[in-house]
Amino acid sequence: MEYQFTTANFDKEVLESDIPVFVDFYADWCGPCKMMAPIVEQLAEEYAGRVKVGKCNIDEEEAIAMKYRVMSIPTMKVFVNGKEEVSVVGAMPKEALEAEIAKAL
Repeated sequence: MEYQFTTANFDKEVLESDIPVFVDFYADWCGPCKMMAPIVEQLAEEYAGRVKVGKCNIDEEEAIAMKYRVMSIPTMKVFVNGKEEVSVVGAMPKEALEAEIAKAL
């Protein structure tokens, strides 16, 4: 299951999570973000129970995007125990994202 992270649930679902959290910062108008969407969905299914995978719309959640210095999209970050452990920018193959997630596990 893919989560939708918002200002209302970010602290609880991401920062206070017992398992690592993969956050895809995106916008609906972003072409590369649209390319990454099916890959993020696959990751959500494959890592279910081990990594919480979700998205954060930067247009709707500007405060979160600013707090985590999201300057370009797509930006993907992995949080472990409330701390940002991994940050990557741009569209990339699924294997590259899996390698980044592995760094945080």
